Amino acid sequence: MKIIDLFSGVGGLSLGFEMVGFESIAAIDFWEDAIKTYNHNRINKVGLSIDVTKFNDDLLPKILKKHKVDGIIGGPPCQGFSTARLSNTSEKIGKINESRNHLYLEFFRAVKIVRPKFFLIENVRGLVSANNGAFVNDIIERFGGIGYNVSFKILNASDYGVPQNRQRVFFIGLLKGKFEFPSNFEYKVSVKEAIMDLIRSNDDVNQKYSSPALNDYQKQMRNASKSVKNHEVTIHNEQTLYVISKVPDGGNIKSLPPEYWNIRKYNKAFQRMNSKLPSNTIDTGHRNYFHYEANRIPTARESARIQSFPDHFEFLGTKGSQYKQVGNAVPPLLAKVLAEKIKTYLTK
Repeated sequence: MKIIDLFSGVGGLSLGFEMVGFESIAAIDFWEDAIKTYNHNRINKVGLSIDVTKFNDDLLPKILKKHKVDGIIGGPPCQGFSTARLSNTSEKIGKINESRNHLYLEFFRAVKIVRPKFFLIENVRGLVSANNGAFVNDIIERFGGIGYNVSFKILNASDYGVPQNRQRVFFIGLLKGKFEFPSNFEYKVSVKEAIMDLIRSNDDVNQKYSSPALNDYQKQMRNASKSVKNHEVTIHNEQTLYVISKVPDGGNIKSLPPEYWNIRKYNKAFQRMNSKLPSNTIDTGHRNYFHYEANRIPTARESARIQSFPDHFEFLGTKGSQYKQVGNAVPPLLAKVLAEKIKTYLTK
């Protein structure tokens, strides 16, 4: 079964689908750093840094001459519509069709051209409530108009074995059948369980593991890896180190005496991971979210672990670029759960 990943980033969605036997035949993203990482981690270098319109016009017809595409997946940006306050249907339709939403409309155009057995769209949860659900209605109607039964749901990655509270909306359309989202797992993975075997300093140049794998999640992430990559520790200034050191496990700057509160003037500043719970959402910066024990922000590798990327998956580019690549991705283990369920529909 073959898939195309539009707006792929480093390929978190692709990786989840590949884990259950899907074959990626094309992945596109306009950000070159992400595509370099995508290709670096795959035998088949199918990632392309290209504009989606050009891909649909020039490359997609050539792909269809060689391959039968079963699915199109991706996270098209929809910022132009989601930020607007609109009052009536005609305004909403016009807003959805405006130029700032051309990426979403190009995703639709790719599906219309290919007519795959399924599609999957991932996006921020706010799209569900934006403009009283107009975006949801547009997806259901637009894709329904070309024959797809569309289901959608806001999923929390921590409900599916990912050590992170990350809520995103997923739309899944099938030509045959109506998709039912998988049930939540009966367990959750804490951030300590996820990363406690990773070395917490730069003392070891070779960056070996600090202990044998201590649980199933660590074994799954290691997958026979012998060393740790993307694990460069950030060295903070003395004042920052001092303040972090005073913040307890799971606390934030409000856990400290009032004289500290104005150092950074918002409640989540200097927040520590709670070692007993899944992490907060891994974003692209992490400047105010610290290791549950060490007095520093998480490394790119720790962030990747929390996103459920296996340790052999290496992120290229500067450290800042690595953080952004990790933070923008879909957790592969969540993608895997959805891919497994989608596969049951395709093999019936």
